[in-house]
Amino acid sequence: MKTAEDFQSGQILLIDKPLHWTSFQVVNKLRWEIRQAFNIKKIKVGHAGTLDPLATGLLVICTGKMTKQIDTFQGQEKEYTGTFVIGSTTPSYDLETEINETFSTQHINKELVFETTKQFIGEIEQLPPVFSAIKKDGKRLYEFARAGEHVEIKSRKINISEFEITRFENNEVDFRVVCSKSTYIRSLANDFGKTLNSGAHLSVLRRTRIGDFKVENAHSIDDFIENLKKS
Repeated sequence: MKTAEDFQSGQILLIDKPLHWTSFQVVNKLRWEIRQAFNIKKIKVGHAGTLDPLATGLLVICTGKMTKQIDTFQGQEKEYTGTFVIGSTTPSYDLETEINETFSTQHINKELVFETTKQFIGEIEQLPPVFSAIKKDGKRLYEFARAGEHVEIKSRKINISEFEITRFENNEVDFRVVCSKSTYIRSLANDFGKTLNSGAHLSVLRRTRIGDFKVENAHSIDDFIENLKKS
């Protein structure tokens, strides 16, 4: 049974983020529920790595003094599973925006898809999506994108240690990726499509691990609230 003092001295909460929630909404919800449960006015709550609204999976939430460890957790290796759709692209590289271009996929076969993964293993340069929360000149990149303004984006060095194709069928590619911090799986989808001389976008994304923290040990938001009420 957790107490107010437990949360204030510091807890690590593993939450399985639901679809369409922002990471910020999850943090706000948990903070509000903890305050209500223990009738406390203020408590620090933060997350160790954003997940896009269209992604699900592991969020590491820190409370109280454990928020000082957020940077450490953010820097740890991450694992994702999901699906690329080959043959079309979107401006956001995922389903947040509508398809803007379609490409031929007649030349694409299973062997080519599996072989192409090898080009992304190790340290590579990656351009973040223009639809991202990275700041430039005091504004988020997605603010420029939504306003139709062009902006120069610098590439980043990232590391992909594992890139496994788990299914290829009807131009859908299911994958598992283990990567360093700052990796955008949406950008990986876009770059993968280009390397195939076609196009691709991300249709499904789930974060399954951050360092030693695994999504199978995470709670849903409803389960966390239910357990709080038992405190």
